[in-house]
Amino acid sequence: MGNSRSLLKQFLKYVSLNILGQAAFSLYTMADTFFVSLRLGTNGLTALNIAFPIFCIISGLGLMIGMGAATRFSLAKSRGELEKGNRYFTNALFMIVGLSLVFIILGIFAAGPIGSLLGADESIYPYTKIYLQVMMLFTPAFMLNHLLQCFVRNDGKPTLSMAAMITGSMVNILLDYVFIFPCDLGIFGAILATGLSPIISMLVISPYLLKRKNSFKLIKTKISLKVCCELSSSGVPSLITEFSSGLIMFLFNFLILRIEGNVGVAAFGIVSVISLVVVAMFTGLSQGVQPLISSNFGSGDLKSVKKIFNYSLISLIILASTIYSIIFFGSDGIADVFNSEKDPYLQELAIEGLRLYFVATPFIGFNILAATYFSSTERTLLGQLVSILRGLILLIPLSFLLSYTLEMLGIWITYPISEALTFLIAISIFGLLFSKSRKKQNS
Repeated sequence: MGNSRSLLKQFLKYVSLNILGQAAFSLYTMADTFFVSLRLGTNGLTALNIAFPIFCIISGLGLMIGMGAATRFSLAKSRGELEKGNRYFTNALFMIVGLSLVFIILGIFAAGPIGSLLGADESIYPYTKIYLQVMMLFTPAFMLNHLLQCFVRNDGKPTLSMAAMITGSMVNILLDYVFIFPCDLGIFGAILATGLSPIISMLVISPYLLKRKNSFKLIKTKISLKVCCELSSSGVPSLITEFSSGLIMFLFNFLILRIEGNVGVAAFGIVSVISLVVVAMFTGLSQGVQPLISSNFGSGDLKSVKKIFNYSLISLIILASTIYSIIFFGSDGIADVFNSEKDPYLQELAIEGLRLYFVATPFIGFNILAATYFSSTERTLLGQLVSILRGLILLIPLSFLLSYTLEMLGIWITYPISEALTFLIAISIFGLLFSKSRKKQNS
């Protein structure tokens, strides 16, 4: 990885391309929300928000397998163990096939009951069922796209990965408009456009794979439970990042329905769609540094690992400050874009939510980066701990406690408090590791 200047150049290339790609990837969710809110109003927006946790689970599982296998591939490749790296790719592919079949079956036979379980009432049930059904039928495309994106990026082609993400997202936004308005397909058009997006992304990647320029490939090997567990373990932080977005939607929808009804859920829908973009930006940062940290750590260059992490922290501070400033000062305009019916109460709830919820921004960024750093340096349990703390252990009890005592205010501040507490624990872990490293050097 060379000297400091070349390392910084590589860092800027990988991080900027991944942030760009992830931002574009999340924009199609905003396009879905915007076009659905224009055509179907509050009910459409609510249905979208009710169904979306399942998309987060599908995406999270795809990322868990993709990031976990690609991280292991990078470590193996840096140590000259390409055969081992290919075993991770092959096992990951089989895992995706198996999981996809489960979701396809659920989509065909259980989309309605799942929609009801997520909280869809009579007014939004038809929209929710259609959205869920089509989404789950496209599971193989969503998951396989994540796997290929991760491996192409870790194979030294971040530009190709970004180009594929952006092309898929831009085509999705175009198809969103065409399917929802000229074709008048409603919410079916929205999810059909979303389902076609990863297929377009994979078509962009396909020449690189067909010409066999890639160093990863499918090989004849036994599907190993041990290998599957190893790659899943490394990918847990990515799963929890996506899963927690879905969990927050499901949990907050459930709690908000009791407090404010469908208007409250629609207001949270505006907040959550912006949240997906914010999380995607920090995911882009962490995915950008992951191959650099893994390859340097695998080759024993710990000095470069430290420099990359320091560059990441500086980037995180700049990114978090910019994001929160835009959200805080632009909250009225952001809420207005998605409030097609110009409901004043929906507007008021959304503005309050945007300003309070995203106090969490710097903590989100650090916690995602910390989990990725731990996984990339073969401290998978620590990566899992940070991810599970922010996504499950702290979030669930806090959401019930604060919503019960403070109602909507409690909903809005649950996320920042959960992320801030995780941040303090993550900082403490880094402190202990640093202290342990210094003692080792002095002994």
